[in-house]
Amino acid sequence: MKLGVFTVLFNDKSFEEMLDRVKEAGLHAVEIGTGAYPGNKHCDLDALLEDEQKRNDYLAKVTDRGLTISAFSCHGNPISPDQAFAKECHDTLLKTIKLASLLNVPVVNTFSGTPGDHEEAKYPNWPVTPWPNEYGDVLKWQWEEKLIPYWKEVGQYAEQHNVKIGLELHGGFLVHTPYTLLKLREATCDAIGANLDPSHLWWQGIDPVAAIKILGKANAIHHFHAKDTYIDQDNVNMYGLTDMQPYGEVQTRAWTFRSVGCGHSLTEWNDIMSALRLYNYDYVVSIEHEDPIMSIDEGFDRAVRNLQSVLINETPSQMWWV
Repeated sequence: MKLGVFTVLFNDKSFEEMLDRVKEAGLHAVEIGTGAYPGNKHCDLDALLEDEQKRNDYLAKVTDRGLTISAFSCHGNPISPDQAFAKECHDTLLKTIKLASLLNVPVVNTFSGTPGDHEEAKYPNWPVTPWPNEYGDVLKWQWEEKLIPYWKEVGQYAEQHNVKIGLELHGGFLVHTPYTLLKLREATCDAIGANLDPSHLWWQGIDPVAAIKILGKANAIHHFHAKDTYIDQDNVNMYGLTDMQPYGEVQTRAWTFRSVGCGHSLTEWNDIMSALRLYNYDYVVSIEHEDPIMSIDEGFDRAVRNLQSVLINETPSQMWWV
């Protein structure tokens, strides 16, 4: 496995400055935002798609520093009832898949999306309970009329371009658990897989190691985000895990994103890395920094140090002892 970073945390830097910072930290890969929620600070999609020389120059700046691009990421909501935003996310996704194909980047990361509860809805609707029965009816409609048809089409487009789609299992979107990911994958194609981020599993009560086993057996882990979550049980007792307080309310929130090792022990992170290796994920572990009580540099450097101590870098040796 190789260590990388989702570079949106360095949006205050130019493309070259960002790459230099990543190289200096001893990392091997960058995950680059191309639009929608992550923005496109380090990737001008249209300019790169239109000009082969610009693509060659862009890639050379990465490879000359001994780095690779692990993924392009355009997390958005392509099935949003906000038609303008849905179109923006959809167009960006297709362009990103095309650029990934041209630059031999194997994965594009995004969200599955969430539609409204009917055709005329104005806002997304995320059902999380089967009763009253209307919620189940909404969920069935969302999957059958919106989610599956959309990802059948986009999955086929990705397959045609030899690109995999990494859907981040994230609350608020229809694909947010191993079950929902595998359900969509079965209904569409194998290009659809997970951009697995333990931080979103912990607050849902899902053991990341167990999730890796489930998804790894199906060869459905396409990319991996390294981010931690601290769960404050006293605050859980007050607000529950579906805490709607803003992320900035750190003292009272039930859970908070943290830098790697600041929410769960390095023993647990060691178990996660071992499970990834055991279930045949041998690609990039990409740091995502969203720690509200650390600076970007301190949170990033903490994650780098902690992950370097648990990452499995080399291929397994022969069992010389048997």
